[in-house]
Amino acid sequence: METINRLKENVEIILPENGLEEKLEQANKQQRKLIIKLGFDPTAPDLHLGHAVVLKKLKEFQDLGHQVIILVGDFTARIGDPTGKNKSRKPLTIKEVQHNAATYIKQLSKIIDIDKVKIVFNSEWLDKLSFTEVIQILSKVTVAQLMHRNDFNKRFTENTPIAMHELVYPILQGFDSVEIKADIEMGGTDQLFNCTMGRKLQENFKMDPQIVMCMPLLKGLDGKEKMSKSLNNIIGLTDDAKDMFGKTMSIPDSLIEEFLNLTTNFSANEKQSIKDRLVAGENPMEIKKIIAKNIITQYHNSALAQEAEDYFVNQFQNKKNDNKEFEPIKINTLPVENNKIKVIDLCVHLKNELSKSAIRRLIENGAVKIDLEKTKEINNELVLQSGMKIKIGKRDFYELI
Repeated sequence: METINRLKENVEIILPENGLEEKLEQANKQQRKLIIKLGFDPTAPDLHLGHAVVLKKLKEFQDLGHQVIILVGDFTARIGDPTGKNKSRKPLTIKEVQHNAATYIKQLSKIIDIDKVKIVFNSEWLDKLSFTEVIQILSKVTVAQLMHRNDFNKRFTENTPIAMHELVYPILQGFDSVEIKADIEMGGTDQLFNCTMGRKLQENFKMDPQIVMCMPLLKGLDGKEKMSKSLNNIIGLTDDAKDMFGKTMSIPDSLIEEFLNLTTNFSANEKQSIKDRLVAGENPMEIKKIIAKNIITQYHNSALAQEAEDYFVNQFQNKKNDNKEFEPIKINTLPVENNKIKVIDLCVHLKNELSKSAIRRLIENGAVKIDLEKTKEINNELVLQSGMKIKIGKRDFYELI
């Protein structure tokens, strides 16, 4: 029972409800390993803490001796899949797929034992299907069943185009489960429909259907949308320790409990103790520091976690500027004219991941300082000189050289 409870911890959906107990009992009777499937389309190679929620659950199954299969959707990535929004995702080239898959697999080793993982590519079987076989697979699913997927239903109702390949995509993902004989398919809650398609197709192929285990979607740094690279609200698994710490400290207080539950590896008792401290009125910033150090220790080490905290305290909590670290920027790398540049152009160059309108808001709100003085005039021209210090927002410090 203790094992069952641990495997169920933080899981949002298990379908059917008692499926996990039945699968574990079945594996025990047959003296075999369960096959645990996690599929991904290598559309973006960078993993973040949102991905880690599912991967850490896979690690628990792996530690119990079960077989984890990472299924790389190289075939489906080449045809383009539904994004869950109002349009399909752009298909990738073979070269892009190969690069992203290699990067993804390398990053998996931060959480699971990659040497014990079986990695398969769905092109191995999907490329070999004849058109007759494809039609036979499609015949096992009705249009009505596909319309149960929320985004398909919404787009159909709103007369927004749905391409045929988008309707085929979840069927192909379900067929992957048939091919690898999956016992359990893992994913986020946004993958529920596609995972249940695997159950249906396995039943149609006279197989014991897989159970579906969906993990909650971790919210990103904005506290609103799910963590996503496209929304620039992520903490990447390959971020350096200082960035991890600073980003964690930036989460809204409303996300503290969610981060504590889904991103840390504290025991249940430790998590409850930290929650009690928060309820008792402890400064949320101190709780965030505890979470940040735990995250860094998982993906780096405890020494770097302590170093990152010391850096954060000195850089952002210590009001004296004497010991702060400023990133050196060579003046000759800036788009200057007669050694002059507008404030907004300088900030856009230094923070090129932000839009020009976002930079404009930072300046107008007094979040930009030149040599410790706030500047709110976006078109003010600066005469650049070595030693000039620029602060943008709360976390970015630069010194011209």
